[in-house]
Amino acid sequence: MIKVDLITGFLGSGKTTFLKLYARYLLAQGQKIGILISDHGAVNVDMLFLHELEGERCGLDMVAGACDADCHRRRFKTKLIALGMSGYDRVLIEPSGVFDIDEFFDVLYEEPLDRWYEIGSVIAVADANLGDDLSESADYLLASQVANAGKIVLSKTQFANRDETEKTVSHIEKALHSVKCERNIRPLVLKKDWSSLDENDFAEIAGCGYADESFVKRGDIDDSGFRTLYFFNTAFLPEEAEKRVNALFDTSCGDVFRVKGFLRKDDGWLALNATRGRVELTPSEIGQEIIIVIGEALEEQRIRSLLE
Repeated sequence: MIKVDLITGFLGSGKTTFLKLYARYLLAQGQKIGILISDHGAVNVDMLFLHELEGERCGLDMVAGACDADCHRRRFKTKLIALGMSGYDRVLIEPSGVFDIDEFFDVLYEEPLDRWYEIGSVIAVADANLGDDLSESADYLLASQVANAGKIVLSKTQFANRDETEKTVSHIEKALHSVKCERNIRPLVLKKDWSSLDENDFAEIAGCGYADESFVKRGDIDDSGFRTLYFFNTAFLPEEAEKRVNALFDTSCGDVFRVKGFLRKDDGWLALNATRGRVELTPSEIGQEIIIVIGEALEEQRIRSLLE
């Protein structure tokens, strides 16, 4: 059977970056893998971020968004059926940061997927400097993504001190308690800088499995105020990016969790990936003139004025 891993995590946690590292490890082990990016948004730039992985032993696909939950579920299942006939050893799924994990388990228990796939590992990625000012809805999403994880991988640990990391773990525990999940997560937390992860670390992650934990579920994830805004043909220069993007994290713009996209430069593209206090621009062979802003209670006109 094909093992299928879910790489989940809150908005801006670094799921795509981790997926790229994890996929490279699996490829180095000689595995043939498929990667499925699932997003409720209308445009999926994560496919462009991962394009360098695509090759004879690694396929990329996506679930097109901009549809209701039932439509998204049908598309998700259709893509898994197609991947199941492609001869992969393992399939990695990266969903949106606003995602009901029940969809993952429920779909895999349906025919014919239950005869083709077995659940491998559920890996939750969390920012090591998460902070303690998340809304009730955001805390619920965080808890729902961690409750079934076999491993919790902290990102950006090189930018967080021991107290900040401990505060993040305590925040995750508090979020779990708020949904009546009393699971002890501390043995599951990996706190290493990702640049120092070795084969043993990845082997442990690949074999971490998942937990069948119950928690009090809410049915209003899609109506909880999270939004994704798309800005096409943004014309500002790359050297202006840090100032403009940092300005988006001001409270006048709402609660912005992440900014991502691409900027054109003279000889190609720059991939933009930003969270509060950190703006990263890295060269990319391909791109698209788009900036995506993700957050809660976003003030669209204010954001538009800063970007356009």
